[in-house]
Amino acid sequence: MNADPTRTALQDRLARLAAGWVYGGVLAALVLLGLFPVLTAGWSLVEKAVYLALPAYMFHQYEEHDDDRFRRYVNDRFARGREVLTADAMLQINFWLVWVLLGAAIGLVRLLGAEWAVLAGYLLLTNALLHMGQAVALRGGNPGLVTSILLFLPLGLAILGLSGAGLGAHLLGIAAMVLLHAGLVLYLLRRLR
Repeated sequence: MNADPTRTALQDRLARLAAGWVYGGVLAALVLLGLFPVLTAGWSLVEKAVYLALPAYMFHQYEEHDDDRFRRYVNDRFARGREVLTADAMLQINFWLVWVLLGAAIGLVRLLGAEWAVLAGYLLLTNALLHMGQAVALRGGNPGLVTSILLFLPLGLAILGLSGAGLGAHLLGIAAMVLLHAGLVLYLLRRLR
């Protein structure tokens, strides 16, 4: 029986999902890689690269969020022990702003053209540069640094190179990532207050 009678069974299930989403993600990444040759048969190289961005990001999330590493790191290091990032926030951010965004990028590239690949390319590169910049600034590692360097840098650069996108599309991709990350920073600042 629940200790809190106001808590519903659905709330309990959602709390468990928020606590363990990353483990389902890494397993989904393995399935996506296994299906890669079948699902992407006949696709262009840029379409295949954008598809690979999703499982690559899921492996990155496993490095970053296993054992709640990233949330604890941010809360301890930047919020001085205050809980500015919750388990639910981690699920929401990573589902909507990564999985759904990359899924949309796959669809846009397939339906509207290769220039939409910039969304995936800049998402990977922005994250990699933030992890590397933080490591340099703080003179130490951080959760997610290794996969940022080994997966995101080469795949992000390959996606941008293969996209054939013009200046307008690159500016759109950069602007989208600046807005996305600015929104995350504003969220954190609001939670700090």
